[in-house]
Amino acid sequence: MAHLLGAENLHLEFPTRVIFDAVTIGIDEGDRIGIVGRNGDGKSTLLGLLAGRLEPDSGRVTHRRGITIGVLDQRDVLDDDATVAGAIVGEMAEHEWAGDARIRDVIAGLVSDIPWQGRIGSLSGGQRRRVALAALLVGDWDVLFLDEPTNHLDVEGIAWLADHLKRRWSPGSGGLVVVTHDRWFLDEICTATWEVHDRIVEPFEGGYAAYILQRVERDRMAAVAEQKRQNLARKELAWLRRGAPARTAKPKFRIDAANELIADVPEIRDPVELQSLAVSRLGKDVVDLLEAGVSYGDKVVLRDIEWRIAPGERTGILGVNGAGKSTLLGLIDGSVAPSTGRVKHGKTVKVATLTQRLDELEEHLDDPVRIVIGRLRTTYTIGSGSKATELTPGQLLERLGFSSAQLSTPVRDLSGGQKRRLQLLLILLEQPNVLILDEPTNDLDTDMLAAIEDLLDSWPGTLLVVSHDRYLIERVTDQQFAILDTHLRHLPGGVDEYLRLRKSQMADAATQPSAPAASAASVSTALTGAERRAAEKELSAIDRKITKLGTQIAGTHEKLAAHDQSDYEGLGVLSGQLREQENELSELETRWLELSEQLET
Repeated sequence: MAHLLGAENLHLEFPTRVIFDAVTIGIDEGDRIGIVGRNGDGKSTLLGLLAGRLEPDSGRVTHRRGITIGVLDQRDVLDDDATVAGAIVGEMAEHEWAGDARIRDVIAGLVSDIPWQGRIGSLSGGQRRRVALAALLVGDWDVLFLDEPTNHLDVEGIAWLADHLKRRWSPGSGGLVVVTHDRWFLDEICTATWEVHDRIVEPFEGGYAAYILQRVERDRMAAVAEQKRQNLARKELAWLRRGAPARTAKPKFRIDAANELIADVPEIRDPVELQSLAVSRLGKDVVDLLEAGVSYGDKVVLRDIEWRIAPGERTGILGVNGAGKSTLLGLIDGSVAPSTGRVKHGKTVKVATLTQRLDELEEHLDDPVRIVIGRLRTTYTIGSGSKATELTPGQLLERLGFSSAQLSTPVRDLSGGQKRRLQLLLILLEQPNVLILDEPTNDLDTDMLAAIEDLLDSWPGTLLVVSHDRYLIERVTDQQFAILDTHLRHLPGGVDEYLRLRKSQMADAATQPSAPAASAASVSTALTGAERRAAEKELSAIDRKITKLGTQIAGTHEKLAAHDQSDYEGLGVLSGQLREQENELSELETRWLELSEQLET
């Protein structure tokens, strides 16, 4: 596998702290790497160093001669006076870009709803972001660095981007490095994960789910002091194994290892107990939408919405941008009046909304955090029944990632992620019984998202979530609805069903002359009966080999640990043996996955 670029002994420090110390990493052909870590630990800085936009204080970054590097920044660098067409294809003649299948795919996937000759200055922030991403993806790059590429993309757009990147950066065709907090996206596209923490970059195999498994193993073996973080990671792993069947396409020995790790981890939520407590707080009536509709002039946004929201219901709401999700939330919290039908609120209902804005903090910008939270409740109850725990606001802040020193920090000096967490805390301290979260993942890293999800697991009320973060939707809600063509539709099949419906909608709206050919192609790639039996037989044999090899690797690890550390020659022999075993295991896992995919088609 050809080497593309590498970093050796990188050291970088800012006036107040050291960012990286003695970091050595590399990118090879076919690598698709996701970078995770806490906000402020240096994820974007690492991209800048690898892309050559930042110089380290010591160490070096080397690139293979002649490689091209593309970078998507978080900042907006588009020219307001340029057109959409000019920003994406430049001076390229129409017949040139229209004849390029890759460019057509990018335009259709990202900017089909934006006027082609529209002025950049007239676009919204989300539209500008999509234009910038499209302009990058039409280029021909050997290595691509993406910093938060899913920002401002809806669920459908994120699914398209994941599919595009997997096709474009297939094994042996360049390198891809992504910084994102979207855990579904990480799981979908990444073959490796780098965790940035404590001045180092620690590599892991696989996407987010595999990273969580390996991180739990690392924490257990090292017996680290971060017990709270370990418990959260194990709880996350439990959900990945129990609540997301789509992520279980991994070799059997990895599934067995995961099951062993989570054997003593309880279910993430007790739905019966939470619903019982929700009924006692809310009564039987929450919010009923009865044939409700909303129109603005001649434009119908929602029509014939029939939805009786139950106590303790945990619902995710999906839909493209502009579909009417915010309008639906307005009907529920009472800020929007229905044009037709009616909305009925229960007598004891107390609705609170975590909006995309930070309105709750505007009047507190000059106050220290401790003063802001001191004006509200002195205690907050986590859990219910025998599991109920009383926390002070300070303890709750600690669960949300604040240090004791930050209690004296003025609100205006907090980072975007810290303000977001404080905003959620202020809402929870008001003790609502219906909580609406409108895009709650903005500015939060993966560890903070896990902490907030853990908090929501014990929240005893009705929860409604609007988010483009597929992982969050699947993690904290028990059912999903979608707004499609002004109607609200239940999705028994979850996000996958929503994407199928959207794909079907677009197919119905467009002519597809190539459909018969595509159908014929799919038939020709199906396995015959004999081929399927042979694949199943080989898969069974690989299962046995993987189990045997796993035992051998564990034995080699034990030999290394027990061997005389001064016998370098003997240690070298054992280390070589371990590398051979691990390489063989990697090849078997790859073949296992290939056969599994063939058998699923």
